[in-house]
Amino acid sequence: MDDDRPAYPALKEIFDRARLASIADAAAEIAPGFDRGRFMAMATKDHDDLGIMQRMRQTAVALEAALATPFPKAAGLLRELAPRLHHGFVAISLCEYVALYGRDHFDLSMQALHDLTRFGSAEFAVRHFLAADFERTLAVMRGWTGDPDEHVRRLSSEGSRPRLPWSFRLERAIADPSLTFPIPEALRGDPSPYVRKSAANHLNDIAKDHPDWLLDRLTDWSAKTAEERWVVRHALRTLVKKGDARALGLIGATGAAEVRIEAFSVTPARLKLGERLTIHARLVSTGAERQRLVIDYAIHYVKKSGATSRKVFKLREVDLDPGAAWEVSTRQTVRDFTTRSHNAGFHRVELMVNGAALAESGFDLIA
Repeated sequence: MDDDRPAYPALKEIFDRARLASIADAAAEIAPGFDRGRFMAMATKDHDDLGIMQRMRQTAVALEAALATPFPKAAGLLRELAPRLHHGFVAISLCEYVALYGRDHFDLSMQALHDLTRFGSAEFAVRHFLAADFERTLAVMRGWTGDPDEHVRRLSSEGSRPRLPWSFRLERAIADPSLTFPIPEALRGDPSPYVRKSAANHLNDIAKDHPDWLLDRLTDWSAKTAEERWVVRHALRTLVKKGDARALGLIGATGAAEVRIEAFSVTPARLKLGERLTIHARLVSTGAERQRLVIDYAIHYVKKSGATSRKVFKLREVDLDPGAAWEVSTRQTVRDFTTRSHNAGFHRVELMVNGAALAESGFDLIA
């Protein structure tokens, strides 16, 4: 985030008190017996101490208490409520309601998640059904790959990802990738980029645990269309960043790079948190034939312990003729995220070409 831009509110503030009040108003419109006071009391309990996912779940619990309605009737009310919430993440709380209270009504719950996911993704909720009855739930999700609604097709892939962020891992899928692989395989040429991205992310999850298994299968794919080729490239991004030779070959990289690094710099040499870093590189092909090069850079972030953790960032994929040069400058603001905090110290920066580190520089982050 640049210094002159305003700070954004924390994600958990999606479920702020004003939003919860609007949920209560909408629920009261469709359910005359809705206990608004009880909902607000339960939904705001210890509110400041809760993260976004905790607030989302607490909202679902408060809805159930305030509706005080058997699940079969509540499922219909949730469908009425969903289009009134006007926020995708807020509507996820309705899917969470199904996950918490619909497990004794499997068929009804699957239909409810199918219907609700177009308003707020049911990717987190459906995993509770996978945990309870993996085969039965997965069979339904495989059927969703042919649904006319792109949100439902995406749910089939996203909800069955082995390592979905912000959710628990599906240990059975991690142990045996063949269980869920047919879903992203069926969606690899989907007309929706939204769906194809999920399919690629699903495959990337598999790559983290079973790289050779996945590469064997992707090698057999024809990948004739641009959409399918994009899925393969995005699915292999983790392996490409690691310099996996087979993955690089599948996306068209031409093996070990034959290049001369004429310049590689990281400036400024010292900076503070919130300041911007400039990375500049110039390389020249020394090969006798045209080369397909995947060019990235890696930053070795300093941990509190003094050790470092390497993160690779994409730069470009280029085709270089013999003797041709390629030059790039990119800028990155060094700032904290919810997923990464920075520590003072020297941060090594590497220039990666076809998975190999060919040049190195760095910067000092000062307290």
